[in-house]
Amino acid sequence: MTDTVDVTLLSSVSEVPAAEWDACACPEAADGGRPLDPFTTHRFLSALERSGSVGQGTGWDPRPLAVRQGEVLIAVAPLYVKSHSQGEYIFDFNWAHAWERAGGRYYPKLQIAVPFTPATGRRFLTLPEFEETGRAALVQGAVQIADGNDLSSVHVTFCTEDEARAGAEMGLMHRVSQQFHWVNRGYADFDGFLADLSSRKRKTLRKERRTAQAFGGTIHAFTGATLRPEHWDAFWRFYQDTGSRKWGTPYLTREFFDEIHATMADDILLVLAEREGRWIAGALNFIGRETLYGRYWGCIEDHPCLHFELCYYQAIDHAIAQGLMRVEAGAQGEHKLARGYLPVQTHSLHWIADAGLRRAVAQFLEAEERAVDEEIEVLTEYGPFRKTGPSPTAEPEE
Repeated sequence: MTDTVDVTLLSSVSEVPAAEWDACACPEAADGGRPLDPFTTHRFLSALERSGSVGQGTGWDPRPLAVRQGEVLIAVAPLYVKSHSQGEYIFDFNWAHAWERAGGRYYPKLQIAVPFTPATGRRFLTLPEFEETGRAALVQGAVQIADGNDLSSVHVTFCTEDEARAGAEMGLMHRVSQQFHWVNRGYADFDGFLADLSSRKRKTLRKERRTAQAFGGTIHAFTGATLRPEHWDAFWRFYQDTGSRKWGTPYLTREFFDEIHATMADDILLVLAEREGRWIAGALNFIGRETLYGRYWGCIEDHPCLHFELCYYQAIDHAIAQGLMRVEAGAQGEHKLARGYLPVQTHSLHWIADAGLRRAVAQFLEAEERAVDEEIEVLTEYGPFRKTGPSPTAEPEE
């Protein structure tokens, strides 16, 4: 007799032992290596909760889902009750406005996501060989919770393409969006990457690196045991400046950076610029098994091209040196195209309770997908890479 599958709504990831959660979230790390996705690990999600970055007053109320078959935890999902649409990066503001103009109540809604993190990864976290059962239970559980509590919708953001296909087969609506990613084509060094670019773009990138590195100071890269509390003090100032300008108030608390310093130092690459004895700018990256994830940037002094150097070129240098397959530099930014980051699809899934709104959203998503596909094709064609011919001999610095 097959054990019954039970879905439980929790109030914190702490209700699941870290080893059980990570067995579902990152089974590939059981060999002691890195997880593919550091953001769905127990330690990252716990850091968000313990630091107060999510929870009461934030609009991100943790309600993770846990699926057990008999006594075995076979699947989990980072589920949140949302009272707004901020910090998601695949936005549904227009859907909310349309529904509320029609007299409906869009919030609260359910969101399966990693808060404030536009990085693709699995969202239906299952033990190996339980993918089909676990996904189905998580989707059905989330929809039943929304439907049973008269909530407007369920959203699964930055899921994998495979999850998007599976979700669509279960009746969820599939949305296609776009980001810019850098792909390592087996480069030996940064010059090897430059050799793949057109001559004009190659010269532009060299000039930008020279300009950035002439800011009058030194660039440092810290990870693991080389990270110190003073580095986080500096980065907090940078993050506050960027957060205040972009979102009004920063999403993450100062305590969050202390939490990840304690539990995730080996998963972090912090690039800082120092001038005249003080830190003036920085970029925070997380390290996955195959991917370097650029997350936050900030500065207290403006210097030409320093943003490009710290966020993009230092990330490429690290990815090449460590043999990583790609760099994901976050949401938005067509300016990344000229720097070797090409457009790629990202995916999300959506369930809308009201039939009328659901039809309208479905029509919108169909048109949006065509537009995204066309834009990706055009931007790729106008990208910085050489169209044909062998890699040229590296040109001398100008």
